Amino acid sequence: MIQLRKNTEATEFGFGTQVRKSPYFDATIRWGAKGFSVYNHMYIPRDFGDAEQNFWNMVNGATLSDVAVERQVEITGPDAAEFTQLLTPRNLSQCAVGQCKYVLLTNNHGGILNDPILLRLAENHFWLSLADSDILLWARGVAINSGLDINICEPDVSPLQLQGPQSGNIMRRLLGERIDAIRYYWLEEFEIAGIPLIVSRTGWSSELGYELYLRDGSRGDDLWELIMAAGQEFGLKPGHTSSIRRIEGGMLSYHADMDADTNPYELGLGRLVDLDMDANFIGKAALKEIFARGVTRKQVGVCLGGDPLTGPNNEFWPVMVAGKQVGKVTSAIYSSRLNANIALAMVGIEYTDIGTELEVVTHKGLCSARVVEKPFYDPKKNLASG
Repeated sequence: MIQLRKNTEATEFGFGTQVRKSPYFDATIRWGAKGFSVYNHMYIPRDFGDAEQNFWNMVNGATLSDVAVERQVEITGPDAAEFTQLLTPRNLSQCAVGQCKYVLLTNNHGGILNDPILLRLAENHFWLSLADSDILLWARGVAINSGLDINICEPDVSPLQLQGPQSGNIMRRLLGERIDAIRYYWLEEFEIAGIPLIVSRTGWSSELGYELYLRDGSRGDDLWELIMAAGQEFGLKPGHTSSIRRIEGGMLSYHADMDADTNPYELGLGRLVDLDMDANFIGKAALKEIFARGVTRKQVGVCLGGDPLTGPNNEFWPVMVAGKQVGKVTSAIYSSRLNANIALAMVGIEYTDIGTELEVVTHKGLCSARVVEKPFYDPKKNLASG
């Protein structure tokens, strides 16, 4: 992570023009961002001073986070629906205009290339709101020989996440009671002070929350300040996506918990694969074979012994049984709310039963571990969907 020196001006920070700044970049520095990492070739704020306080700010009130790095792949044209279905094993035939879907994008081997949120803005108008990988290039490559009449681009769209139990009150202050009509994983078009937006009931927190997709990058600073002002009486704080809340909720991070060598069944996401639909999709034959054969490893929730972790893992930790490596911890964090070190791990299928005793080689040495149910908190997502 890149740390800002004290009194650094926004215009003085950066690696040059090859890493892009979001429309909210200046605002995040003004409101206390202290460190950034790079995601989809853009800076993303990762540090506002105290990661645990950021977590409590979110779960007790609300936080506003710059997630403009979630770039959109826009698919339009007469064959947009057919092409979008080609990219994902999730059946989109019942996806209505105005609906969002969590989808997986798979390669011809059934491996996961990305896990975006799909937004259907019109009959032949889709966005894929991406995790960190170059899906714009992948989609354009697939399109070349598809024979379909489509257009693919990265539009001028930059999302913010407003997450936490007070987010509904803040959105009502901004947009009125019309916001209450948006159901979980649906979207509506809005305008605030002449700023064009798509607003969806989605987010990367497992809390009540909204994503506000700015459609005019020149208004980023204005939008940030309007939201912060509306949220003042509700305790809104600037922040960043929370690893603590994300892992509590069993939410996955691309490159950490999955990659192109991970298939949906290993993650317990078979519900996002429809092998019986008539429509074709990339990886269909491979996923049929994987389903018939069964998987040899699977993701599990794990509680780790030892002292509280002081931050997330920065490398994959080997999972051991009787001195033999049987998997790896992909995401780990200490949750003060649960008073436990919690983790997601990929392990051999014979070690996935709840209660299985394991050992993990952390950066501080060997510690005990046990397979537990996941998600670790609010497993039915009542907070987010209620």
